[in-house]
Amino acid sequence: MGRIIAVANQKGGVGKTTTAINLSACLAELGQRVLVIDADPQGNTTSGLGYEKNDLEHTLYDLMLGQCSVYDCTIENDFVDNLDIWPSNINLSGAEIELLDVPEKEYILKNEVAKIRGSYDFIIIDCPPSLNMLTVNAMTTADTVLVPIQCEYYALEGLTQLMHTVNLVKERLNEKLEIEGVVFTMYDARTNLSLEVVENVKENLDQNIYKTIIPRNVRLAEAPSYGVPITIYDPRSAGAENYRMLAEEVLNRGDD
Repeated sequence: MGRIIAVANQKGGVGKTTTAINLSACLAELGQRVLVIDADPQGNTTSGLGYEKNDLEHTLYDLMLGQCSVYDCTIENDFVDNLDIWPSNINLSGAEIELLDVPEKEYILKNEVAKIRGSYDFIIIDCPPSLNMLTVNAMTTADTVLVPIQCEYYALEGLTQLMHTVNLVKERLNEKLEIEGVVFTMYDARTNLSLEVVENVKENLDQNIYKTIIPRNVRLAEAPSYGVPITIYDPRSAGAENYRMLAEEVLNRGDD
């Protein structure tokens, strides 16, 4: 059975989509069969993996509304072997209203994922940067939540809100949900602030913290505009190496 990891942080701009794309690509590079689910209506994971998000025949929106099957929705990636995606675009933002009166709407994604879970080693869900029905669906589906944290002043604030959400979902919808771990992103070794944030989170947080820290990296920032993960765009860059190390950690954590 595949491990399902929701990549979530209610704060935007923390490297969430970058982590979802590149962790998935690095796990696939390690021979794991990976499905990425783009649950963010902005569709940045979809375009970051090379798809024109507004030209797609079927997306997660259609799937959640029962207008297509999981097989219709699944696209194989052209650049990375072992990597599939359930894409999304702005249409997904309407799903919340359209599903308002649907019974057990928090379990729609979970029920669809259950149909294909056995075909994958990992299912990575990129969540929207807000607490809404899509995030709740992702957390109800997931085994664990991976939290990217930007090394900046308000990092802990967003984290506290997220922990509260995770605990609520665990209490009411998915008793097996756990925190996969925290990964620091956009680390700048030249500033004292980055170091202080890392130390502060370690002191205040009783959670798994990944040893791998993702630094600020120009190549990482450029890769999405070319529609490929960093492992394709610049396989020898520091960003690619760091995400490979994170993928190894995630893989090994599952073995523990």
